[in-house]
Amino acid sequence: MMFAADNIRLRALEPEDLEWLYSVENDEELWQWGSSNVPYSRYSLKTYIAESRHDIYADGQLRLVIETEDEHLVLGCVDLMDFSPRHLRAEIGILLFPEYRGRGVATKVLGMLVSYAREHLYMHQLYAIVSQKNMKAQHLFERFGFKRVSLLADWLRDKEEDYVSAYIYSFRL
Repeated sequence: MMFAADNIRLRALEPEDLEWLYSVENDEELWQWGSSNVPYSRYSLKTYIAESRHDIYADGQLRLVIETEDEHLVLGCVDLMDFSPRHLRAEIGILLFPEYRGRGVATKVLGMLVSYAREHLYMHQLYAIVSQKNMKAQHLFERFGFKRVSLLADWLRDKEEDYVSAYIYSFRL
């Protein structure tokens, strides 16, 4: 599976992605944005890559690698998760490595993912849960047309062990 725009493409995970995936999944700084706070072994991630069908209906989620088309440089990954086949909606999460942020990559990726969700998965809705502290992500989703629909009070526990509220952003396809 591959989607591309302006030298950025999305592709399925490959076995050679194991090391950077291992570093991302075990980066304690990133745990505050997700729901996991346990380390993953290389073995479990290798098994995940090997056994993933890259089918959101079978796996309930879809992770795609963000990379440059010309040099195949990995910039991060994007996830559709908590997929509901009944309601045809999924949560979206975008992770860009720090050195590639602020370059318009996330906007391109969001556009590709929305198109894919609409045209190939026939989804009805995408949503994102965004920390009140993450102004860049709020601006990204708002610029793209996602609507802030709810506030989740004290939803995320940050690295200082304080609770931070989060917004739900929704986009109807």
